[in-house]
Amino acid sequence: MTINEQSATDGDRAPDPIVYVVDDEGEVRRSLGFFLKTVGFLPRPYLSGEDFLSDAADLAPGCVLLDVRLGGISGLDVIEALGPGRCRLPVIVMTGHGDVAMAVKSMKLGAIDFLEKPFEEEALVAALKRGFELLAHRAHAEEERRDAERLMAALSPRERNVLSLLSEGKSNKEVALELDLSVRTVEMHRAAMFDRLSVRSLPEALRIAFRAGIDLGNGSPALAE
Repeated sequence: MTINEQSATDGDRAPDPIVYVVDDEGEVRRSLGFFLKTVGFLPRPYLSGEDFLSDAADLAPGCVLLDVRLGGISGLDVIEALGPGRCRLPVIVMTGHGDVAMAVKSMKLGAIDFLEKPFEEEALVAALKRGFELLAHRAHAEEERRDAERLMAALSPRERNVLSLLSEGKSNKEVALELDLSVRTVEMHRAAMFDRLSVRSLPEALRIAFRAGIDLGNGSPALAE
């Protein structure tokens, strides 16, 4: 089964299987490129860490096969320079004999795996599959975050105010007292808030707020309509 066939069985969110091969040895780039194509990946070769980093910000999400020892800056320098970009470009380090310590350091810097040369083809495919599963998971989580932000943005200031106070464990009556409202009015705001968020319970509403990364804080009446 190729990686494209596997992606079809795993759902529609899997990213294109682009593999950025960063190695200063031409023969390694060519042989890896040939093998990756045969199993359904899309290889993109780079002969140096500098060349790869110059493009990294604009690259489509994909996995990176990175030699730890390069002619210019090292693979470790590349991983460190990627910074937050590692979320879009998970790195698998390729190491030579005796480079295990460097491989461990690379993982501390954010690499997701390492392969010791010469590595088995099955091990390479398995490592890349893990990388793309991670990318798909991150893409799904990002989509959920955007959906949650959209839902939370639809709440009125008063509805968010009520949700904040409810998140502190206050009852409808306690919320009404704090906001100087009737219990019936609080119940109406609560029902409207649930309706906008398409939920049926407070835990569901709070999960959406947390997924959106919103700090509800305390329910200050300053948010009142």
